[in-house]
Amino acid sequence: MRRVEIVTLSHSAPNVALAAQARALKEENDSLRWQLDAYRNEVELLKQEQGMFQRMDESHTKEQQLHFQQQAMQGMQQEMNGFTLSVSTQGSQTSEGCPASRPLKSEKEALLVGIISTFLHVHPFGANIEYLWSYLQRLDAKISSGEIEMLLSQLPHMFKQEFTGVGATLEKRWKFCAFEGIKTVSQ
Repeated sequence: MRRVEIVTLSHSAPNVALAAQARALKEENDSLRWQLDAYRNEVELLKQEQGMFQRMDESHTKEQQLHFQQQAMQGMQQEMNGFTLSVSTQGSQTSEGCPASRPLKSEKEALLVGIISTFLHVHPFGANIEYLWSYLQRLDAKISSGEIEMLLSQLPHMFKQEFTGVGATLEKRWKFCAFEGIKTVSQ
């Protein structure tokens, strides 16, 4: 019997050491979990701050773009006023038999003319009405392709319609031609 007790005692000492080592590992594990949670929280805060800065940058960029477009619109509106006056002094018909441009009715029309002019200016081969409509619909969801086409057709010295393709591939495209229109009106 004595031998069994010795074996039990000799096994007890390593068990105590193992239990102490297990407690130390458990404490270290808990500490590492807390650190991991702290790092996760810090990463989440950094992501939120970065998202806030990106939104501020996007907002600033959108404000800058809006400011530039407003300036361009003001310049184009002044140009349009002068252009409309010069056309109206020449009579209701031009030498080509096209109706003269009419003054814009609202600020919305002036804004649309500016945006469309800019859009078509960077598309020198023109764009079809659906392409224009899909672009403008991002800015004004209520706009219709008919409204755009009516506005374009009322300003023949700024926008001209051309047909491209043959047969089944025939396509109507609108082009920006105001620079050409100034030359013909001033002569």
